[in-house]
Amino acid sequence: MARKNLLEISAPNTARTDAPAAKDNRPIAGFLPQARGSGPVGGITRTLGNITEKMERASDLERQLAEGQTVVDIDTDVIDGSFVTDRLEIDPIELGQLVEQIREHGQQVPILVRPHPESKGRFQVAYGHRRLAAAKELGIKVRAVVRQLTDDQLVVSQGQENSARTNLSYVERALFALRLEQRGFGRDIIMAALGVDKAALSKMLIVTRQVPLPLISAIGPAPEIGRRRWLELGERLESIASEPIIAELSADNYRKMSSDERFQHALALATGKPASAKSTAAPSSITGVPVTFKRTPARATFVFDSKAAPGFDEFVQERLQSLFNEFQQGKET
Repeated sequence: MARKNLLEISAPNTARTDAPAAKDNRPIAGFLPQARGSGPVGGITRTLGNITEKMERASDLERQLAEGQTVVDIDTDVIDGSFVTDRLEIDPIELGQLVEQIREHGQQVPILVRPHPESKGRFQVAYGHRRLAAAKELGIKVRAVVRQLTDDQLVVSQGQENSARTNLSYVERALFALRLEQRGFGRDIIMAALGVDKAALSKMLIVTRQVPLPLISAIGPAPEIGRRRWLELGERLESIASEPIIAELSADNYRKMSSDERFQHALALATGKPASAKSTAAPSSITGVPVTFKRTPARATFVFDSKAAPGFDEFVQERLQSLFNEFQQGKET
């Protein structure tokens, strides 16, 4: 009883009730439990809880970044290109269109990067080089997914995304395969990256061995030229030297041609035949005359509209000799 009285005296302000208190709420050593969160202990608990929550959020963010689930904005200055290139050139017209599109609507599709394996604080592109170039030109950060990737995973992601989105030309895909092979990647990885079977990959590599790389560079991506024509060029080059063709295509007047036109000229030089120029149709310069002509560097063809002027073709044909005589007299004077 003395012990009981002592405990009761040490807590004189404790409320008394006739009903027995619940076991969990019974005072311990004369002290009632404080309300949760009050006092210094509660403050420390809250602080520790906040720190733990922030750490969990940071860990979750790192996990999401590693899994590629979060899009972040990154300065373009800290992003490097892939260690293996897949394009001969970025078309300036297409790049300009992409710049304007991003300027107006923002970057809708993020690029994929990985932490740079050799430079701390930098990143390396798996795919999205054109979007990166456009963001650099605009002077803005680029939206990117950051993912931990091995070299194999990077090149497979790069190849599959480019095949699906950017429509690399045949020779660009062949060069990508060659560069991967030169870096020691297995055929299974190269086939997965390009989405081709063993036979198609073998033909790609044949092209890159038959057609010298300097000539491919002089021709360019040639987006309209497929496997058959490249193989044909490669076969022609087996019996002739490629250096004169490279020198000719490197001249300023040929650099103004489209890449497809340069390929056609290279094939013509390799076969010893003049390149066939595309004919162009244009209306007669004489207003009201129902005649059109098609002109190439070698010839001009006049086409008469018989429905609009029946018999006019015969009329001109009868007078061709006199017209030619008049032309010759004009040259002699």
